[in-house]
Amino acid sequence: MRTSLPLLLLVALPALAEKANMPPEALARTATHIVTGKVQAVYTRTAVEGDWRVTRHVAEVKVAAVGKGEGVAAGDLLYVRYWRRTWNGGGTPPTDTSGHRGLPEEGETLRIYLARNAYDGFTKDNDDGGFNVIGANGFERFR
Repeated sequence: MRTSLPLLLLVALPALAEKANMPPEALARTATHIVTGKVQAVYTRTAVEGDWRVTRHVAEVKVAAVGKGEGVAAGDLLYVRYWRRTWNGGGTPPTDTSGHRGLPEEGETLRIYLARNAYDGFTKDNDDGGFNVIGANGFERFR
């Protein structure tokens, strides 16, 4: 019996379970707020948490338009939170997500799907009044 190399590599690699992208309809349904705005600044802090190196970000966004949600208006500065992590432990990383993808840069204009005091695609414990970016793909770039 002959085993192909690609199949062997697939079996030998650790299984990493990245959070699947949410389709636009699910992002909109889950979001308490949807805003379009320009990223003015990005603030970052990295810490080791157990076997993970976690980088938490806050983006300062100048709101241009509000597609959903109360308490936010065009012209407001909004601070949105998101995170990314990498395995820092020894051996094979556990099956888990590494956080948000498609992280914004200063000067970009984006549509951002947010959760305030609601499920954010990762945890139900988002009840501190802050704006968390939803799911792994809550930043939408304009083409």
